[in-house]
Amino acid sequence: MKQNSQATINELLAGSVGGAAQVLVGQPLDTIKTRAQVAPKGMFTGPMDILKQTLRNEGFFALYKGMASPLLGIAGVNSLLFASYGISKRIISPFPQLSIKEIALAGAMAGAANAILASPVEMFKVRMQGQYGAATDKRLSAVVNEMWRDWGFRKGVMRGYWVTVAREIPAYAGFYAAFEFSKRNFSSRYGSDLPVWALLASGSTGGIAYWLSCYPTDVVKSRIQLRSTPPTGTPVQYIAHELRTIVQESGVAGLFRGLSPSLLRSIPAAASTFAAFELTREYLEKVTGV
Repeated sequence: MKQNSQATINELLAGSVGGAAQVLVGQPLDTIKTRAQVAPKGMFTGPMDILKQTLRNEGFFALYKGMASPLLGIAGVNSLLFASYGISKRIISPFPQLSIKEIALAGAMAGAANAILASPVEMFKVRMQGQYGAATDKRLSAVVNEMWRDWGFRKGVMRGYWVTVAREIPAYAGFYAAFEFSKRNFSSRYGSDLPVWALLASGSTGGIAYWLSCYPTDVVKSRIQLRSTPPTGTPVQYIAHELRTIVQESGVAGLFRGLSPSLLRSIPAAASTFAAFELTREYLEKVTGV
């Protein structure tokens, strides 16, 4: 029991380091992705146009707009994610070597738990990224106060929770399964003490699988979270309504708007996340002996 507790603490700390690396590396492309998903039709012609207009109209640091929310929350989000994943693996099997199917199940369980913190972090990030440099743009503190004052906790701070759950479950099933599959293939060739580049490559594979597993749901999530009013009806109803609306407006391609910057972002962001997590966890294992 004591060893399990120490292992969980190690995963929490390593997750915090990995999460900070993810935000710092991936935020510019995440901003482009979000704007591709939520910008009014005709405002941009594509990801490169978003980049050009953002730099020209708002300056370089606009690419980091909304970073405060994930950076402040990423320690909790990634700590919860990695700790939940570690706990889920131990629930599924007492043996350390799980099958890829079991890894995917543990990832899905971790994703469901992760949505609790990921939902408000994502909501505030999206609302910051959906501002385009006008004089009326708000600071993060003003956005937080406004959502809490006008809509309260459930419809304001936690807006988009259920669609975040719907995104996180398949996303992290794919994420961890692809990461572990890639890592095991490298291990069979290079041994258990993998070089850093192999961890980076495995993390990149996991990041790509993440987005391919959940992208249409992520588009729905961003649109729901940016709306001026909360959605109505049951989660199934408003998610289905948003999906139909996107297809009516832009065709099936609208469900994948912004996918290319997401995939590009996933390579350095996921690579840095997992490399930082694995290296930190290995260091903590040596220090704590667990």
